[in-house]
Amino acid sequence: MTGQDPDATDGSQDPGAPEVTPTPARPAGAFAPPTAEPAATPVNEPGAAPEPLWPVPAAPYDAGEGHGPATVGPGSTAGAAYGPGPYALAAPASRPTSDWPRPRARRVSVGMTAGIAVLALVAGAVGGVAANRIAAEVGMYRPVDAALPESSAATQPAGAIATIAAEAIDSVVSLEVVGDDGVSTGSGVVIRADGYILTNNHVVADASGDDAVTVLMTDGSELPAQVVGRTSDYDLAVVKINATDLTPLVLGDSDEVVVGDPVVAVGAPLGLEGTVTTGIVSALHRPVAAGQTDTAFIDAIQTDAAINPGNSGGPLVNGAGEVVGINSAIAQPPGALQATGSIGLGFAIPSNQARRTAEELIETGSATYPVIGVLLDERYSGEGVQVVSDPLEDQEAVVPDGPADDAGIEPGDVILAIDGRPVTRTDELVVAIRAKAPGDEVTLQVRSGDEESDVVVVLDEAVSE
Repeated sequence: MTGQDPDATDGSQDPGAPEVTPTPARPAGAFAPPTAEPAATPVNEPGAAPEPLWPVPAAPYDAGEGHGPATVGPGSTAGAAYGPGPYALAAPASRPTSDWPRPRARRVSVGMTAGIAVLALVAGAVGGVAANRIAAEVGMYRPVDAALPESSAATQPAGAIATIAAEAIDSVVSLEVVGDDGVSTGSGVVIRADGYILTNNHVVADASGDDAVTVLMTDGSELPAQVVGRTSDYDLAVVKINATDLTPLVLGDSDEVVVGDPVVAVGAPLGLEGTVTTGIVSALHRPVAAGQTDTAFIDAIQTDAAINPGNSGGPLVNGAGEVVGINSAIAQPPGALQATGSIGLGFAIPSNQARRTAEELIETGSATYPVIGVLLDERYSGEGVQVVSDPLEDQEAVVPDGPADDAGIEPGDVILAIDGRPVTRTDELVVAIRAKAPGDEVTLQVRSGDEESDVVVVLDEAVSE
């Protein structure tokens, strides 16, 4: 199966955050203004002084520091500082002299006035009847107790999606990477309190320059990051920021994951930080070849949790709040040339693989992967996977003194299964071996001619570039 990096429209670049027009803030209780002022005669004709809201003679008024005293009353111009119009309202005699704003004169159409009057009459009639009935029953104006159930305000139970999200979201960051072709984005997960962050290699692979990677924290701060190490073979990378006392997420045991387990994906799809989606583990051991130039072979966890461009490098979290995978690729319909969005098939690197690789990258700056020392024939069709019969481009079919040679595997042999798991394609065998560690033993079911046998192979080590 071929996966696509969910971070770029061209295989490497993120399309960026969607354009969103923010809604202007309004004070609490405010109504939205009409899109156009009603074309009608205002109630108060310009030039006619309105009646004051309260009867009080004009009096000196202190407009506040820097304004000086002013006379406030009908016809005064002091009110112009707080709104247009030739009118000002008289201040109450009991109100202390302060810089209090005056309401603006409102323009209301005749038709609107009639409508308001009708509504007021209807509401008044209904309200009057209801109020009289309530007053007769309880002696005061308040709602009758209908004994409706009330909220218990209970907290979310352990294992609830909201609980998992709340615990994980502060440990997930967004990454902005400046490359030769522009800026791409991705996600990352804090794995150590002293600033180490795990992400995908394809998120940071195109970084150009020492300050090309920026980490956006959940509190809104932005910190420069340095790439500690990366490997294209596993599509993993570790970056570090200058920070302490971070909250890392635990890398759980991905070998304990079973199909049907609930999972939560956290990340920044399309640059939208702190996005949480949920689903289940829909399959295991999916052989995924991700990438276009540097192909990564992933023995992937498949999930239907929505993963979109920008989610790459973010965690796939289980019900205990532990990371069981690093979201890395999404499937697209046949014929699609670029990642367009989730269709319910996302793929994550198992956490056990991520842990081993991250430890190597932190300690040495590079990673290793296991090999058996054979060349596989891509042209072969049939049961199992065949070792090539003849050398290719000066490479031996079976590496001399390599693991397969030591186990007795010969050119032309067919490998039918690894550790009891049948294989029918070359990438299935490759990802199954890559899921192991150098020095591990695997049992291969091999057919040589007409004979089948189980052979034990001790995996050798190769250094990732």
